[in-house]
Amino acid sequence: MNGTEIETKYEVPSGTALPPLVQLPDVSGTSGPDEQELEAEYYDTGDLRLLRAGITLRRRRGGDDAGWHLKLPVGADTRREIQLPLGRSGRRVPAELAALVRVHSRGAPLRPVARISTRRERTVLLGRDGESLAEVAADEVSAQTMGDSTTVSTWREVEVELTGGDRRLLLAADKVLRRDGLRPARWGAKLEHALDGQLPPPPARRQLSRKSAAGEVVLAYIGEQAAALKALDPMVRRDEPDAVHQMRVATRRLRSTLQSFGKVVSRPDTGHLGDELKWLADALGAARDAEVLAGHLEAAAAQVPDELLIGPVKARIRRHFAPVRAQAQKALVAALDSPRYFALLDELDQLTAEPPLLPRAARPAPAELAKAVARDYRKTGRRIAAAYAVPPGPDRDVALHQARKAAKRTRYAAEAARPAAGRAAKRFAKQIKQVQTVLGDHQDSVIARQADRELGVGAHLAGENAFSYGLLYQRAAGHAGQLQAAAAAAWQQASRKRYRRWLA
Repeated sequence: MNGTEIETKYEVPSGTALPPLVQLPDVSGTSGPDEQELEAEYYDTGDLRLLRAGITLRRRRGGDDAGWHLKLPVGADTRREIQLPLGRSGRRVPAELAALVRVHSRGAPLRPVARISTRRERTVLLGRDGESLAEVAADEVSAQTMGDSTTVSTWREVEVELTGGDRRLLLAADKVLRRDGLRPARWGAKLEHALDGQLPPPPARRQLSRKSAAGEVVLAYIGEQAAALKALDPMVRRDEPDAVHQMRVATRRLRSTLQSFGKVVSRPDTGHLGDELKWLADALGAARDAEVLAGHLEAAAAQVPDELLIGPVKARIRRHFAPVRAQAQKALVAALDSPRYFALLDELDQLTAEPPLLPRAARPAPAELAKAVARDYRKTGRRIAAAYAVPPGPDRDVALHQARKAAKRTRYAAEAARPAAGRAAKRFAKQIKQVQTVLGDHQDSVIARQADRELGVGAHLAGENAFSYGLLYQRAAGHAGQLQAAAAAAWQQASRKRYRRWLA
């Protein structure tokens, strides 16, 4: 069972009672309270890597959702919950769940770190038609930590979890609960409260501005992308839609940032990490490209009139790409389980913990980062000029692909500089993104033509009529010509002085 959990949690001071919530908007009645006795063992590494990342993994007995529960952070008050039945694994973490947290555990054993007992009174808030809008759980909690030393603690808390209502209901409930003496909880999970004192305080986050140092801004961007990469790892393993693409983008942003700001963060000291990020991006790219190309060709075939689709064209496209995509996903998961990937993650953690900053990192961010973006911008301009100096054909296609890479690096550098450069960097990045997007569509058309030819040859050898694949090839070629003109226009627009004035 999988789902998204949206809830708020409150501390209940001694002597405070839970106020009635039946007067909340859209609530017409309540069901319960029902009493439940819940017993849960929480699992983590010895140094609590999962909890540090906002993840909880537990084995629960009792209630109507007994089983293994893995909760992954998604956003404020929101977590993705993955459930498995208790099964026959006993107290050993199921392999499926262990794999989803491997980006953090990296081979370290997962063991029980706390046992938590909860006496719960659950009330369901009902809508006009009797549907469940939210569940309100009033919990009396008793926790015992496990390990070298043991501590016992007790407390009361209240959870309000949406089941069918929207966030307006949460906000309304928040006002009522605060008014009656409840306080927003200082912890996100019961385990965090049970282990209070064993976790170091989170690092202080400084507000970035035009007065920030260049090193601060660059490291903040690197930290954001590193966190995104790790958060997307479980989704990639589950082959969720767009997860591979997003993780690939985070990986490329990291590598691009190290290249663009090599005068802020020592390029020689990050060269190996950059190479490993390229390896990871390539592994992600194989799976992503198979997915994108299949969708591209299926969409192109869908636009062709039925009378021009001669033979099993759509079926051949699906048959061709299904094993390709499956093999690419299998190879990707193997890469994510490899020692090389874990070493990359360790190196990335080391970079954020002890960054090899150069003297320029202490300079004001606006001017220093603008210089780096300007260098990337000029390189993009040179590559675009060189591409259009080549006659149309395969050589120009290759040159435009190189120009696209340069444009992408320029865009990412501008995005990294945005906290210091403000809206000027945002507007510039938006224009460069348009250049990158059109050139990306052009590259897709190049690869699509290669696939059209390969499919056509396969159809011919199988005794089928290959006419439709030639038609698809010619349409892709015509579209490529239009995209080349569009890319030139997009670059001309992005190069207007009003967008690049901040680079001076």
